[in-house]
Amino acid sequence: MNDGGILVIKLGALGDFVLAMGPFAAIRAHHTNVRITLLTTQPFAELARRSNHFDDIWIDQRTSRWNLLERLSLCRSLQAGHFTRVYDLQTSGRSSNYYRCFKPPRPEWSGIAKGCSHPHTNPARDFMHTKARQREQLVMAGIEIVPGTDLSWLDGDIATLVPEGAYALLVPGGSAHRTEKRWPAKFFGELAQSLFEAGYTPLLLGKEAEQDVIAKIVALVPTAHNLCGRTDFAQIAALARGAVAAIGNDTGPMHLIAATGCPTTVLFSDDSDPDLTAPVGQAVTILRRPHLGDLPVAEVRGSLTLFQS
Repeated sequence: MNDGGILVIKLGALGDFVLAMGPFAAIRAHHTNVRITLLTTQPFAELARRSNHFDDIWIDQRTSRWNLLERLSLCRSLQAGHFTRVYDLQTSGRSSNYYRCFKPPRPEWSGIAKGCSHPHTNPARDFMHTKARQREQLVMAGIEIVPGTDLSWLDGDIATLVPEGAYALLVPGGSAHRTEKRWPAKFFGELAQSLFEAGYTPLLLGKEAEQDVIAKIVALVPTAHNLCGRTDFAQIAALARGAVAAIGNDTGPMHLIAATGCPTTVLFSDDSDPDLTAPVGQAVTILRRPHLGDLPVAEVRGSLTLFQS
């Protein structure tokens, strides 16, 4: 267990986790020679380990119901950690509840938990982009320098994934219960065909659960490469560095891709707000319609510099 260490809380999701990489680095730089523990969820444990921002990774099982035994076990671990300061970058009701796991005297706490020592008090915090909100939270806690997201350390083996010649990435999936965030598969198919005719191989990325939408696109454009379920976070980053462009819905992998510097076009409906959650990178274009079915292929194609010459 730790003795006088730092605890950082960031449970997910992927896009938020990528946006927290700058704050992670800032905390690491501010607390030199201090042991830092991250409390997160299993999908992001390996990404956190590879970042070298943390000495220990703890996993919150985050079951659908926070049952009593789970709560008691986590509270015992937190209390035994002897943390002197906590940075709650999740700032949810669940993560704020962790504050009450500590017996007085509680550690210094940066977040929104009632009674904490370093509250993020801006009443407009819920209307700020995640990057700006977390930066301000850390400034209020005494960390003045917060860098942007640097994923230069994240690299994976893509030797069996990349085609010959130039390629572009398409990310047509997204949350299964938020289908309003998805541009129609037939539109992705039309865009994929345009890319192929212009000399770029379309690479389709997604999780196994998104195989249905990707299969529809492959049926329309057999020359597209189906990488569904075949890429981890590191391989997505590596593919992005070699891609001429990436086009996708508002979903986690687009944050990884944008952070590498790949020219990225992200498609938003009114189901999410780019002012709060848009991916951040050197070349990010946001296209938005209340309903993504009303966003024409020609406009998406026109956002890509490779079609503008």
